[in-house]
Amino acid sequence: MIITIDGPAGTGKSTVAREAARLLGFDFLDTGAMYRAVGLAALRKNIDLNDARELSFVASHVRIDFDWSQNPPSVLLNGEPVSHLLRGGEATHAASFVATVPAIRLKLVEQQRQIGRQRPNLVSEGRDQGSVVFPHAELKFYLDAAPHERAQRRAAQLRARGEVVDIQRLLEEIVDRDTRDANRKVGAMVKPDGAEIIDTTRLSEDEVVTHIVAKAKGTE
Repeated sequence: MIITIDGPAGTGKSTVAREAARLLGFDFLDTGAMYRAVGLAALRKNIDLNDARELSFVASHVRIDFDWSQNPPSVLLNGEPVSHLLRGGEATHAASFVATVPAIRLKLVEQQRQIGRQRPNLVSEGRDQGSVVFPHAELKFYLDAAPHERAQRRAAQLRARGEVVDIQRLLEEIVDRDTRDANRKVGAMVKPDGAEIIDTTRLSEDEVVTHIVAKAKGTE
């Protein structure tokens, strides 16, 4: 069974998907980490994030792998473990530009599909998993939440990492990213056909996980 969990930033997708996968004994695929890894590579080379050609060039010369022996799987950038570097503000910001480049999306989508073929019991989260990558997934979910709540959640994550947070700037970045994600030419963020929409604004992550696991087990 492949379960897809899509939605905008700050809705709890990664945490929910990771915990649901653990409880079900499935593999967890964090597709956002793949875009953040490319973003990290671009930052390391001081690439202009508005230059799609330069971003494509960087993406074509990096290798992104997962160490599936780890739980959750760790991300490798050209063999270097970089998971601890991918949740910071800079890599996340860079990823929002990387994700708009069609050539990069096509490359990573094919890699994601290959992972799905190799690891068929999978919980995959992102922004186009149920619509583009795995349109025939057995279960699809779309998580959403009010922008202000999403900004507050993101701020808490960054503060936990020791980063200084400007909540208004975070809110503006989230709204801007929503616009870019919804309007990009390839893999636009949409509610996938057949997906159950879950508004997480007033739900705990445990409540969302419990619901998804019950659906997967057929007990709800």
